Amino acid sequence: MYRITLLLAAIVAVVPAFAEGNKKVSILGDSYSTFYGAVEPEGNEVWYFPDDKPEKTDVTSPEQTWWRIFMERTGYELERNNSYSGSTVCNRGYKGDDYSRRSFINRMSDLGEPDLILIFGATNDYWAHVALSPEAAETPEPHPFYTFRPAMDYLLQQIGALYPEAESVFILNDEIQGPVRDIVIELCASHGVRCLQLSGIEKRMGHPDSAGMKAIAEQLVDFLGE
Repeated sequence: MYRITLLLAAIVAVVPAFAEGNKKVSILGDSYSTFYGAVEPEGNEVWYFPDDKPEKTDVTSPEQTWWRIFMERTGYELERNNSYSGSTVCNRGYKGDDYSRRSFINRMSDLGEPDLILIFGATNDYWAHVALSPEAAETPEPHPFYTFRPAMDYLLQQIGALYPEAESVFILNDEIQGPVRDIVIELCASHGVRCLQLSGIEKRMGHPDSAGMKAIAEQLVDFLGE
């Protein structure tokens, strides 16, 4: 009996205590975190739909998304999923268009009252080749937040100010490389935001497939359990 008690105590010691007491998670993301009917506010564009074309994705249910798998594994309840397909962290997007309406920095105040915030972004900044700083912009920008580094810095600073009781984690897409990746890692460290650097995520048309979604959830669970 004594040995059994010791064994149970050892098991409890290594199992991560995730969401005790119905803790809530909010997501601030782009297309990787969307699913039709599962994001808010209403009007946010999404990438994943039920009964979608197989060449586009095999993720056809919200239960297959990385965040739903994460919640099932950890016991977190969803507070808000404010994800918007195609969104950039900064206010500049594809073809030089103004993305202020959908940018991370202009949606970050609408996450409810979470205990955990998962920020999954910078992919579209990377794909759209937005300027890294005002000095690097080809033409003068109306504000530094139309470039990546100042916007990323502001995002991480404000997340801490807006949600002082919440833990924040930045999820970094494995295909983001070069200066964008370096900036994310550097600024996360300077703001005390943990940064999960994903690896080996399977995708279709640049977006996680069902295997990729599972891998993201598994890597996140392992990361938070460390």
